[in-house]
Amino acid sequence: MAVAAGLAVANIYYNQPMLELIEQELPDRLAGAIPTATQLGYAVGLFLLVPLGDLVERRRLIVVQFAALSVALALAALAPNAMTLVVASLAVGFLATVAQQIIPFAAHLASPERRGATVGTVMAGLLSGILLSRTMAGFVAAHFGWREMFWLSVPLSVAAAVLMGVVLPRSKPSSSMAYPRLLHSIWHLWRTLPALRLAALTQSALFAAFTVFWTILAFRLAEPRYGYGAETAGLFGLVGAVGILAAPLAGRFADRSGASRAVALGVAVTLVAWVIFGLWTSLSGLVVGVILLDFGIQAALISNQHIVFALRQDARARLNTVLMGTMFLGGAVGSGAATLAWQMGGWTFVSALGVIFATIAAGLQLAGSRRRA
Repeated sequence: MAVAAGLAVANIYYNQPMLELIEQELPDRLAGAIPTATQLGYAVGLFLLVPLGDLVERRRLIVVQFAALSVALALAALAPNAMTLVVASLAVGFLATVAQQIIPFAAHLASPERRGATVGTVMAGLLSGILLSRTMAGFVAAHFGWREMFWLSVPLSVAAAVLMGVVLPRSKPSSSMAYPRLLHSIWHLWRTLPALRLAALTQSALFAAFTVFWTILAFRLAEPRYGYGAETAGLFGLVGAVGILAAPLAGRFADRSGASRAVALGVAVTLVAWVIFGLWTSLSGLVVGVILLDFGIQAALISNQHIVFALRQDARARLNTVLMGTMFLGGAVGSGAATLAWQMGGWTFVSALGVIFATIAAGLQLAGSRRRA
């Protein structure tokens, strides 16, 4: 399940280190909207597709979604212009939410005392996909071309569909609601569960800070002071992969000591990372900052998932929809705002934007701790 989740989520990050190469081949202002379109597609898929995990048999849903994802990736590889690639990226993001079908299924299969560690393991696979996708895409794009990266991802999605069809057990739907009522119940969960709202809004602000960095990294490294291309931007995924260690560690910590402390720690580490990005402008500063950024984001996410999945056993897919949907809406906002900040004031404005998003997350956690007290 960890492998499949990583293969699925990787598809929404391939375009980030390749963006400069894409803009060279498809010179259009719309090309800059490709990462934002992918994030928006993922957010929409979280709200429209992920709730189906409470309604239909999960194994079949996961297999079908992987198969459809392979078709969307082929469309991206064939895109003749930037507009087509934006539409294809929207579809890729929409269908890549199959990763978020897998995570609540893992939580459902785990025993309560092992839920944090189990989710942490699957999330480690998902984080590997997020980070190593950039390394892989940067290498393939630099040596073979950006279209070839999308073509390579087509058989990977097909293989994930086969893998899940073979190894997953069948599941029984946890809800008998009609689909419109199921979607409406998401609002009820949001309105009645303050712990869900706090987790979702905190993670949204943190993920905005995360996507600010990764959206602009390729442009930052292409500046004359560095002079690096897509392959180097992708290699930063390997550096950030140190953050993979945070996922299982945070899950175990949440099992033993409670999740709120781990969330607060993740927020603090993310804020420190952006301070480093702003003040330590050498390549070493980028390396140290990205390790802290990825560690902080993942520690907070695993802990927030631990909190959320414990709220309602019969609604874990919808709870995950709220958490991850809000998070990726934040990611889309961060990606769009980062592009604007880069155009207006370069890295200084980008760093300030990252600090702002991390500070918002810190303020939310501080208000939540006061309310709990």
